[in-house]
Amino acid sequence: MKAKKSYGQHFLTNEAICMEIADSLAKMDQYPLIIEVGPGQGMLTKYLLKKEPELIVVEADRDMVRYLQQNYPELKQQIAPADFLKLDLEQLSSKRSFGLIGNFPYNISSQILFKMLEHKALIPEMVGMFQKEVAQRVISPPGSKVYGVISVLIQAYYSGEYLFDVGPEEFNPPPKVQSGVIRLTRKKNQDLGCDYSLFRRVVKQAFSQRRKMLRNTMKLFLKGDPLLEEDLFRERPEQLSVEAFVKLSNLIAEREKK
Repeated sequence: MKAKKSYGQHFLTNEAICMEIADSLAKMDQYPLIIEVGPGQGMLTKYLLKKEPELIVVEADRDMVRYLQQNYPELKQQIAPADFLKLDLEQLSSKRSFGLIGNFPYNISSQILFKMLEHKALIPEMVGMFQKEVAQRVISPPGSKVYGVISVLIQAYYSGEYLFDVGPEEFNPPPKVQSGVIRLTRKKNQDLGCDYSLFRRVVKQAFSQRRKMLRNTMKLFLKGDPLLEEDLFRERPEQLSVEAFVKLSNLIAEREKK
């Protein structure tokens, strides 16, 4: 089976790394199900099948689906031949909590994370391999050059850990970039303390011009408001923690009520 560029496929070939990724799921006592995205030839799948939770694999490539059916008959009806981004995860999981895992296709990895956020009530834990720069961006703290929209939105609800690097030589075909594996663990307190829809709009607007102070980017919400002269609005977006963005969102919400 040859990798297809259209699916962003790079097959992991190192058995030890596959085992390490599978063993990185640390909260399996909290969910009865694991969903793997993009199993390809099943290198990671074989180790996930040894875990106690039930396993469902989501594969969009029909050739790979046939390969999995032939080589992993124990999966039986547990292969979902579909695009993960278009799936109804509540229906797929029967509304059960699940751990999300995968050697994610680089071209849709950020979209997978945003879909995870939409279904955070179902997903206590995620372990995934990403392009290294994306992996670092997701877990980077305020003040980092790569801290951005996805950092804030993910860290509002999940704690992140960078686990290890994976070099291009561990794949067939080798990607042109380094890869990194991260684990995200859902925070116990899921009450953000502000309206999430507004919070998301504020974060995206703040980083739309990341080099500018908030008093410039927040004019969209507070045009002509003297609030813009306060110290908070002299900051640049990469300097703000999740809590600071919550405060900013609540300030804007109070103004919108008047």
